[in-house]
Amino acid sequence: MKRIVILGSTGSIGTQTLDIVRQHPDRLQVVGLVANKSAEQIQKQTQEFNVPRIALMDELVAQASSIPGGMNAIIEMVTDSKVDLVVVAVAGVIGLQPTIAAIEAGKNIALASKEVLVAAGEVVMPLIKKHNVQITPIDSEHSALFQCIQGYSADQIDRLILTASGGPFRGKSREELQSVTREQTLAHPTWNMGGKITIDSATMMNKGLEIIEACHLFQIPADRIDVVIHPQSIIHSMVQLTDSSVLGQLGWPDMRLPIQYALLYPERKPNTLKPWNPIETPNLTFEKPDEETFECLRLARQAVKIGGTMPCALNAANEETANAFLNGSVSFLGIADINRGVMEKHTPISPTLESLLETDRWARETARQLMGLG
Repeated sequence: MKRIVILGSTGSIGTQTLDIVRQHPDRLQVVGLVANKSAEQIQKQTQEFNVPRIALMDELVAQASSIPGGMNAIIEMVTDSKVDLVVVAVAGVIGLQPTIAAIEAGKNIALASKEVLVAAGEVVMPLIKKHNVQITPIDSEHSALFQCIQGYSADQIDRLILTASGGPFRGKSREELQSVTREQTLAHPTWNMGGKITIDSATMMNKGLEIIEACHLFQIPADRIDVVIHPQSIIHSMVQLTDSSVLGQLGWPDMRLPIQYALLYPERKPNTLKPWNPIETPNLTFEKPDEETFECLRLARQAVKIGGTMPCALNAANEETANAFLNGSVSFLGIADINRGVMEKHTPISPTLESLLETDRWARETARQLMGLG
């Protein structure tokens, strides 16, 4: 029995994680739940799963709801001796502090939040090694890579190949993207995801962030990580070995499969998910990404090459610009423009928890100023 805490239990990944717990009550026990403001929903989850501890990140909502709140309450929860695994499924660097605290307390991590490694990979991965804990990725692409490299040493891995659906605007020119709407951008062709992640898929920033995350997770330099457009979203990513063999992980676009793998690793357990059938998708296609039109992908490569606090600055700026687009405060192409502007203004320094949190604050403020919002 694995005793788990879910950070972000009311979000898309969090609720799907609870779906997996429902299917495996003999292997998974929820001992803690954390949400941002969703007091009513987390209380319903608490009742269903008989969860002993909950907390809200928003202290004002927590106080009004008589629920423990704030970072101290969350850190106390994830470091409890009764916890085996912490599922990190919160958006942004707000998940960084509890993740580091959990690692230092010897807890294994199931990671869905790209931002933890994007912003702080140079800090987090040495801690993973120092405290001898396991980190299992939930992102479908990194889960695929993680599954494909099992049994192979680092010197047997030549390249990583991240697949991308291309989002709703695959093949569009910059001119065609000048006036796209929020509704068009949220109409993802294959995946059902939260709003911000769907925006990142449309700009291809999600793939840029995944390159940065993969660099840290698999200790592979960015120039050995390729991106290929695969509109059907069946092959979730591939690994090219040094003998020229290429291994891929295939399945329907359903996040519950990588979630289950991360929670139960190294076990493989039956579930109610539909197995992929090659007859139903006979025409799998691949294309080269357009990094001129979808500039965010190129910006992410630049950020990880520069290193230090630059990836953190890009990530924070992108959160602000993506949310501003959702609110109608910036155009679709303006997302990359503002992200680039923040990078140009940032002078990277060596990453520590303190410098990363300050960089995150600065980059958000700078992005808002560039958008005329702050």
